[in-house]
Amino acid sequence: MRRTFLFLQGPCSPFFRELARALRGQGHCVRRVNFTAGDLLYWRLGQAVSFRGRLSQLPSFYEQHVRQWGVTDMVLFGDCRPVHRPAVALARRLGLRAHVFEEGYFRPHRITLERGGVNAHSPLMAVLRQDPATDFPPPAVPAAFKSPFWRRAVHDVAYHVAGVANPVLFPFYRTHARYVAPLEYLGYAWRLPLLRWHRGRDDRLLRTLLRQRRRFFVLPLQLDGDSQIRQHSPYGNMRELMDGVLASFARHAPADAVLVVKNHPLDPGLASHGRVLRRLVRHHDLRGRVFYMETGQLPRLLRQAAGVVTVNSTVGPLALEAGLPLMVLGRALYAQPGLVHQGGLDSFWTADETPDAGRFHRLRQRVLAQATVNGGFYCPRGIALAVRNSLPRLLEA
Repeated sequence: MRRTFLFLQGPCSPFFRELARALRGQGHCVRRVNFTAGDLLYWRLGQAVSFRGRLSQLPSFYEQHVRQWGVTDMVLFGDCRPVHRPAVALARRLGLRAHVFEEGYFRPHRITLERGGVNAHSPLMAVLRQDPATDFPPPAVPAAFKSPFWRRAVHDVAYHVAGVANPVLFPFYRTHARYVAPLEYLGYAWRLPLLRWHRGRDDRLLRTLLRQRRRFFVLPLQLDGDSQIRQHSPYGNMRELMDGVLASFARHAPADAVLVVKNHPLDPGLASHGRVLRRLVRHHDLRGRVFYMETGQLPRLLRQAAGVVTVNSTVGPLALEAGLPLMVLGRALYAQPGLVHQGGLDSFWTADETPDAGRFHRLRQRVLAQATVNGGFYCPRGIALAVRNSLPRLLEA
């Protein structure tokens, strides 16, 4: 049966264009809403309309065009963007299929694709709490591909350079990101050259911790603009997260325990997490017990850690895979009984609960089978794989 797919914002790459082209090749109708000049740049397939109004006008705009075009399916990247929330709500009300892409739950070589929502909005959230006993068959080993960071950076820069035209073409558009692109680029230009120096210092710190056999917990930071922080957690940013974790650590962690705070590899450095952490360490009287890593080798950290605290990071599944005690402070797909500590942060430091390996195996198999596909968003081979493997999922009844 011929279906009509409405594409909304995608990743900063040609992925949505190539996916739409493949759907058209199979006889389906494809429409598009552009919200920025970058969207215009990366679409170029016609059958598109530009939304130039205010967010308050978006629900009626969506309903008008969905009914006019006979839309049966929506395709979007991230269900928490302000321009996407009304679309997902409309799809739910009208009984349409909303196909939501995101970065992969389990990486590398996989991306997330779910119907109705992702992360805390995933339809699997309730299912996984029941821990069904049925094992899903092991998924095929994903086809590997190399996706160097520079490819992602080139697409990001192209998308945002086009955005220079937004004040004229899309005067009411406001980015969902924490910082505007030029400010982020300035941050990267300052931070990235310093990483070599930070790496040497961080390696020395880890060697010292291991030589002294210090019992340490790991707190991996996330990006301040991450929807897992802004939409699915009680924290507004990393400063609030660090303050809350350090306050609990000071009161309830064993006196010989250490906390290692590791920055996110893609952080632009604008929030100066290291400087903020030093002030918090003094405030909570934790000198000598809390250390900051700008870089750090995550696999080595996890091999020796006593536990991990996260909001909802990809480090969470890595910690579960390593059999480490895990505390999740946000709403995460893997934050299930038997896998993560359920008693609150204050009791986590002394609980020493290891995750149920069998339950994690069942969760991982189910998520891989039902919520991910092999592919990527930024390099040609990754995009080709993602298009080929997403099509059957999008065309399911």
